[in-house]
Amino acid sequence: MATGQHLQPAPNQMQAQHEGQKLAIELAKRRSRKPTDKNIPEGVESCIIGDGAQRYKELRDVERKLDAAMMRKRMYIQDSRNSSMKKHRTLRIWVSNTVDDQEWQGDGLVVDAFDFNTNSNASYKVKIEGRLLSDDEDDNEEEDDEDSDDEEDNAKKGTMDKKALRPSQNYALSHFFKSMTVDFDKNRSRDGAEQNVEWKKPALPPNPRSLPPSADFDVLEFKRGGDENQNITINFVRDETPERFTLSPPLAEILDMKEATRAEAVTGIWEYVKVMGLQEDDEKRSFRCDDILRQIFQRDTGYIPSITDAIIPHLSALPPVSLPYTIRVDQDFHKQPEPTVYDVRVTIDGALRARLHAFNMNPNYAGTLRDIATLNDELSAIIQALAHSKSKHAFLTSMGKDPANYVLKWISSQKRDLEVICGEAARGGGEDVGGEEWRKGGAGSVWGTENVRESVNLMLSSRTR
Repeated sequence: MATGQHLQPAPNQMQAQHEGQKLAIELAKRRSRKPTDKNIPEGVESCIIGDGAQRYKELRDVERKLDAAMMRKRMYIQDSRNSSMKKHRTLRIWVSNTVDDQEWQGDGLVVDAFDFNTNSNASYKVKIEGRLLSDDEDDNEEEDDEDSDDEEDNAKKGTMDKKALRPSQNYALSHFFKSMTVDFDKNRSRDGAEQNVEWKKPALPPNPRSLPPSADFDVLEFKRGGDENQNITINFVRDETPERFTLSPPLAEILDMKEATRAEAVTGIWEYVKVMGLQEDDEKRSFRCDDILRQIFQRDTGYIPSITDAIIPHLSALPPVSLPYTIRVDQDFHKQPEPTVYDVRVTIDGALRARLHAFNMNPNYAGTLRDIATLNDELSAIIQALAHSKSKHAFLTSMGKDPANYVLKWISSQKRDLEVICGEAARGGGEDVGGEEWRKGGAGSVWGTENVRESVNLMLSSRTR
């Protein structure tokens, strides 16, 4: 009889979960036993020689003020992080194409004279490349734009400038956009088939250490078949944090801008209410709506907490950045090909935000926080030891003044505690249980009180053990 394979028993998932719960409970108990109080006990000043206790209290007051100031500063930085720490730069995009196996690229044979040699394999490759201009180059571009009279609105022809290809910061083309699509001229589509080109940025975790190649590139290429010139439109969808929206005409009139973030829209409405004096005197969170605000809130009065919900219908996604381009496959153009150049205005983090990010990600900063936490734990342990010493000092002082009475009171107190713990206490212990109130039964008697019920439960539980 052949012996089968012995299967290894699978780990018990319930047992693993139980062990995990036990570990979590044990860690919680350790944290609960960990001292956290850093306030010096009352009455320590009378037991300490010198003014050490007073100086410690003054240091604690300074620490509270410092913590409050740091909290206000942190809130200020967070509020201004997405507004004043942003700056605008120019992203230059070059669009060009090359061709392969075109009719004019043959070896001189007459195509029509041979049935087996056609230009069915003719193709083209489109290249989209982007670089962020440096600060100096961007300033020079603005000066040149002011001096030029025949500048085109959005696009301009030219050759790639090697100086412009040097990025000012580590921002790739894919950093500024979340998706890209290419729309082809359907009238020129080969054999009537649709030619789809689409790229989407993959979902990334917050603050990733490294980016995948599909989310970190400067050049995007695609290849298609064709032997005729064709018009395409390259559409880029912006990737901004926080996201900007296109404002409706009433909201744009209030904010005096056509694009804004959600936070900027809420802040702009609140500032408009204060400037126009529309806030209610009694209820500060309510305000009156004038003709412009009535178009947004659809009522005569508004409520400040409801501003965020009221502006949702007046915010729409920004239109994509559309770059028209003509794919050229003719021989005349490719004798001296020139790319089409576009300048797109983008928003990047300012130098202050970059410094803050570098400071927060600095390992020395994390080490400093760990050192502070360790010092706080040591300080709490010292304060706990000081409180224990204060209790011992009070015990020995009271005992030294009147030892006999103090020992009697201490023994009586310990006796009552033991009676309560053991479930043998009679209404606190020591009282006469032979009175009429103990013989009387019923719901209103002593036996119906909560103290007796707890004592009975303790007695029964102690005996069952």
